[in-house]
Amino acid sequence: MTTERREYIEIEKPGGYDVLQLCSGPIPKPKPQEVVIACEACGLNYADGIIRMGLYASAKKLHGYPITPGFEVAGRIHALGEDVADQFQIGDEVIGLSLFNGYTSHLCLPIEGVFKKPHRLSFEQAASIPTVFLTAWWMVHRQVHPRPGETWLIHSAAGGVGSALLQIARLAKVRAIGVVGAPHKIEHAKAMGAEEVICRSEQSLWEQAQKLSPNGYDAIFDANGVATLGESYRHLAPTGRVVVYGFASMLPHDGRLNWFKLAWNWLRTPRFNPMKMTQDNRSVLAANLSFLQSHAPSLREGMLWLLDRFEAGEIEPLPVESYPLARAADAQKRIESGQSIGKLVLTPNKG
Repeated sequence: MTTERREYIEIEKPGGYDVLQLCSGPIPKPKPQEVVIACEACGLNYADGIIRMGLYASAKKLHGYPITPGFEVAGRIHALGEDVADQFQIGDEVIGLSLFNGYTSHLCLPIEGVFKKPHRLSFEQAASIPTVFLTAWWMVHRQVHPRPGETWLIHSAAGGVGSALLQIARLAKVRAIGVVGAPHKIEHAKAMGAEEVICRSEQSLWEQAQKLSPNGYDAIFDANGVATLGESYRHLAPTGRVVVYGFASMLPHDGRLNWFKLAWNWLRTPRFNPMKMTQDNRSVLAANLSFLQSHAPSLREGMLWLLDRFEAGEIEPLPVESYPLARAADAQKRIESGQSIGKLVLTPNKG
C-alpha cells in the first residue's frame, strides 16, 4: 500500500537561495474544524525572501527555524476534519490564508482561513490574492479611511501590494499617482488605476511628485524604507499619512546580505518626532499582515469584501508569473530583481 506524500520547501537556517530545499513527507491529517488543501498554486511574496535571509521578525518570533515560507495557496479540498461538512466538501475549489507553511503541495488549515475561490479566477490568480490585496485593504480601510477626491502617492505601483492599492483607490474614488522603477511598468500601473505614473529611472521622483500635487498628498504608501521614507513624509499635505509596509531598498538584490550596508541604512532610517508630528499635523502608520493574527475576524471580513469584488469584476487579478515548486529559488531571485510585474506563484503539480 502506497502512502500519499506531500512536497514542500523548507529553510533549515537562514541564508542564500541554496537554503530553499525541496522536501517530502506525509500529508497532514485534519483535526476538527480543519481541512487539507491540495494546492494547485502557492503565492510568493517579497517577504518570503526576507524570511529566507533570517530578517523577518514574525518568522523568528512566531515560528522559528526550520520554516516553510508562504502565506497563501489555492487548490481543492483534499480532506475534511470533523464538523466542517456543512461548509466544505471534497473537491471544492478554495483559497487558503496561512501564517507561513505555504510553499507546499498539501496544506492543513483551520476553516477560518479558507475561502471559496471566485469562479472567474484561475488557481494561479487566486493564490496571488490574499497577502497583497488583504494588506492593501487593511491599510486603506482600517488605517487611512479614504475620502473621495483625496490624492495618494503609491510607491512600487507595479508590484503586488502597489497594484492592489491602485485598484482599491479607484473604487474609493481617490486620485492615485503611481511610482515605478522602470519604463516597462508604466502601462501596468495605469491599467491598475494610476492617473499619472512617475518613472524613477527617467524622471526626478520628488520634483515630479511636487508638480503633480503641489499641496502635498493625503496618503503615501511606502515599502522602500530609507530610500524614500523621509521625503514621503515631507511631501504629505496637512493631515496627510505615510503608511509604511516594507523596507525593500535596504535589502540586497542578489540574495546575499551586506551587514555593513544594512546597518548603515538602518542608522539612516528616519525617526519621527511626535512633537513635530503634532505641529505638522502629519501621521506615520505601519502594517504587517503576519502580526495581525489577533485581528483574524477583521481580516476575514476584508477577504470576503475583496472576494465579492473579484467575483463581480470590480477588482481584477494581477499578471502572474508561475514557477514549479522545485524552482522556488529562481522565483525568489525574480521577485528580488525588481523587474517583475504583479505577482509570482509556485505550482506544486507542474514540473
